[in-house]
Amino acid sequence: MTSVVIVGAGPTGIVAATLLARYHVDCLVLDRWPEVYRQPRAVHLDDEIHRILSDLGVAEGFAAISRPAAGLQLLDADLKVLARFTREPVGKHGFPQANMFDQPQLEDLLRTNLAQYPQARLRTNVEVTGFTRLAQDRIRVAFVDRATGATEKVEADYLLGCDGANSVVRRKLGVAMTDMRFKQRWLVADIRSTVDLQQWDGVHQVCDPVRAATYMRIGNDRYRWEFRLLPNESVADYSTLEKLQPLIAPWVGASTDLELVRVTEYTFRAAIAQRWRVGNVFLLGDAAHLTPPFIGQGMGAGVRDAVNLCWKLAAVIAGDLPEQILDSYPQERKPHARTLIRVALAMGWAMTAGRGFGAAMRRVLLPCLAQVPALRLRLLDGVTPPLRSSMLVHRSRRRRSLAGTLCPNAVQSEGFTLVSTTPLSRGVHVELTRRGTTVLVVEPHSELGRWLGAGRATAAIIRPDHVVMRWGADVMKLCRLVPSSAGLVSRPSRAGRPSHRRCR
Repeated sequence: MTSVVIVGAGPTGIVAATLLARYHVDCLVLDRWPEVYRQPRAVHLDDEIHRILSDLGVAEGFAAISRPAAGLQLLDADLKVLARFTREPVGKHGFPQANMFDQPQLEDLLRTNLAQYPQARLRTNVEVTGFTRLAQDRIRVAFVDRATGATEKVEADYLLGCDGANSVVRRKLGVAMTDMRFKQRWLVADIRSTVDLQQWDGVHQVCDPVRAATYMRIGNDRYRWEFRLLPNESVADYSTLEKLQPLIAPWVGASTDLELVRVTEYTFRAAIAQRWRVGNVFLLGDAAHLTPPFIGQGMGAGVRDAVNLCWKLAAVIAGDLPEQILDSYPQERKPHARTLIRVALAMGWAMTAGRGFGAAMRRVLLPCLAQVPALRLRLLDGVTPPLRSSMLVHRSRRRRSLAGTLCPNAVQSEGFTLVSTTPLSRGVHVELTRRGTTVLVVEPHSELGRWLGAGRATAAIIRPDHVVMRWGADVMKLCRLVPSSAGLVSRPSRAGRPSHRRCR
């Protein structure tokens, strides 16, 4: 018996388990593979996700296995630059805006970090076969030990389906995927070389309707190419370095110091689950949404799912928040994921659509992509769009609304935080502290003070996931609206420890 069962031990599932364990929520992770899948897959995370990894305690480890990238450039079929979107060495969240890495290394890092939490258990080499609902809204999950063939069962209060595009949990729920009408076959080749290829140190997107392509440097000795396959082609046509040479020659020249790590075929799709919550069962990651990789947001979207849901789940289990607050998970995450999928589709169109007149128009229009609001946020500013209104995001129609956006990295708290440039009375401070709130009184010219000022606010309520819940000029009103997080942050070692700090 456990509080939460998580199906799938990929990055989304392990991040979810780590977050729950940090809140002292018992959880069991079930995965069908005996160990981390060793083939490279995802290769990019942005600074928002790097910040989350820092919260989990693995920032230094991730920095050691990742490589900051210079940004993104769009090329024509002759590899001439059409547009370039650079990334800052350090973004607004305090980390590189674009980070290239090898997914198996990141998964090793996350699993090692998870092992320090006794509240989380990881069972590998087991296959979930189904689940049934019991009395008191509990769930019984059945799974098979693949080594022995024995069938086992475990009961839980909640079930998280983090089991990928072919999700067993989604299928058992009967939840359909809405096809967003994108399907392309691509060749993916990973190559190791000790030779510096002397290319611009960012992602290269070749916008060619005949042979769209992507090139990127993953690490000091790792490179990746992706090429759209023609209708009559398959991975067998490019199974060796010799066969790949005509495709990669523009980047590698005459270099012979190349080792083919792997070459495979992927079908890029865009789809989103019609329901993300069915009672006490939730879908996260690729089980809930599929996106083409053109803006590198596939894995990041799953991590955002886990971060959005797990503090809410822990708060409900602790008794701080009512269970209906869990409806805010699909309310917030589904539109956000759909927006980023559409941005990826726009980039896919830019890369692959149109010949003749269409190609000529692309040369004119691509430099104007940054004028589209969602694309500008992603490509120029390096941030994702704000969350929409929900039970835990109260947005206004004002242009500079802070609600739904991420606060600066200066706020670190397991529960809710009130940031204010106005000092609070002792009585108000004591009451907020009793409710588990961290109070930050900041100077107007401090980082947080300037951030509030830019939003024309004197105070803001920050959620445990760093999202702004409410903001405004009436500090006392905001104080009354801070939800309780006493159960969320309570730890024996924290008893009696003050949570009020004055920051300059």
